[in-house]
Amino acid sequence: MKLLVTGGAGFIGSAVIRHIVKNTTDEVVNLDKLTYAGNLENLADVTCSQRYRFEQADICDGPELDSVFRQHQPDVIIHLAAETHVDRSIEGPSAFIKTNIVGTYTLLEAARHYWQSMATNDRKRFRFVHVSTDEVYGDLRHPTANTEIEETRISSQTAKNLGAHLPLFTEHTAYAPSSPYSASKASSDHLVRAWHRTFGLPVVITNCSNNYGPYQFPEKLIPLMILNALEGKTLPIYGKGEQIRDWLYVEDHVRALYQVISKGRIGDTYNIGGHNEKQNIEVVHTICSLLDEMAPEKPKGLAHYRDLITHIKDRPGHDLRYAIDARKIQRDLGWKPDETFESGLRKTVRWYLANRLWCRRVQNNAYQHEPQGSSL
Repeated sequence: MKLLVTGGAGFIGSAVIRHIVKNTTDEVVNLDKLTYAGNLENLADVTCSQRYRFEQADICDGPELDSVFRQHQPDVIIHLAAETHVDRSIEGPSAFIKTNIVGTYTLLEAARHYWQSMATNDRKRFRFVHVSTDEVYGDLRHPTANTEIEETRISSQTAKNLGAHLPLFTEHTAYAPSSPYSASKASSDHLVRAWHRTFGLPVVITNCSNNYGPYQFPEKLIPLMILNALEGKTLPIYGKGEQIRDWLYVEDHVRALYQVISKGRIGDTYNIGGHNEKQNIEVVHTICSLLDEMAPEKPKGLAHYRDLITHIKDRPGHDLRYAIDARKIQRDLGWKPDETFESGLRKTVRWYLANRLWCRRVQNNAYQHEPQGSSL
């Protein structure tokens, strides 16, 4: 099987490619524009493989996509190329509209024409796997959103603190995106479903919770907190830090995606979650405790890493809670996460401690990609 991964130099995309090369006999083509968050260094372990190829291309460039399809003739498309940072989407929505909506449309059209040109047996094997986010469902605590959410008992300490029964996102939850980012991803999901229903393109959609792990770009919460703490910088927390997210270790997500590729039913949606609901402030406190243990030589004058925590004004439209019901993928495809939040976060902190030079290099590269006058 030959897979084409869009956004394959990014955080999740590179994890997908490393998994394919190291754990399967499949071939993989990495298609990436190499914007600020795309880094081929993420793939240093596999670039020498004869089963790996790289194509630098923009998913908004239809002729270039057509050329890549003709040259490599993939059996599966794993669509991960996207702008993903909520703060950036608030500061500059246009890039999110272009990449996440127009780019997905352009890729769908290229994939459709390629699929329609395939021999009958090859067409039966073809899959377009669209990787999306739980943020399309909106805020679980919003009074006007998600009226069809199933009430499900969950056992996390957070749930016990908040009440015995809390709603979870299911595959049937109505969309109610809050930010330009989540709205653009919701739009792309709708396009994928439309191309399936109207043209018959064989698609599968996944919606995942917050990913974390090695190689994540340092603008995201967990790597930002780790690196700021090590440098003695403030740890900025929106509001009181009471926002709740379901945390999914990236390698668990990758295993789920491969199950979807291998066994997922055409036209279906699969929610992928880590079963780890945590408040943001709880996540940051845990990071600080791990750093107290694993990096005891602190910046001068600092007694505890948590002393760096600073509460700042909340961002506009900030959703309070996301939580995934992942029972469908467990029941139908046999997947469940291997990592607890504690084990996954310990691995993550250890990786960032061992890869400080990687962090500096990707941050410097990001500044080179930034338009003049903008900021991280």
